[in-house]
Amino acid sequence: MTTRIPSIALLKAQARRLREDAWDAGGELTHAQALEQIAHAYGYRDWNTVMGVAGNRMPGPPVEVGQRVGGHYLGQAFEGTVIGLSMTGDGRYHLTLHFDEPVDVVTFESFSAFRQRVNATIDPVGLSPAKTSNGRPQLQLRLDPPGRPAPDRMKAG
Repeated sequence: MTTRIPSIALLKAQARRLREDAWDAGGELTHAQALEQIAHAYGYRDWNTVMGVAGNRMPGPPVEVGQRVGGHYLGQAFEGTVIGLSMTGDGRYHLTLHFDEPVDVVTFESFSAFRQRVNATIDPVGLSPAKTSNGRPQLQLRLDPPGRPAPDRMKAG
């Protein structure tokens, strides 16, 4: 079975996240070590090899229809499924997500508004260009390399 290789930007974003997770766990991981681990996760010998493969093709979308994803929507953690995907023409993607559990998109204690299906635009690394009032992307997808379990907790930013 061949694992689909994401864009170089997404591979580097995964390496940054790997370093952050190591730091949060009290460890230390250099940028070069994180890149090598990402290459190994995709079944390649080293970072140079995966760069050669990923760099010699047109980048594709960061997700596929039917793919399970997690992340944050309006600051709330979610797990769900990509049920629609199209390219917008400017290097971004329009996607439709169906959350496993409805997400409360309102932060006020006296009011709630739950969403289970949302439409959003994302860039090649899974972030929406639209921002919330605190400057964070409205949608942040967690795009883990293959074989790497999702963390128990998600950072809201």
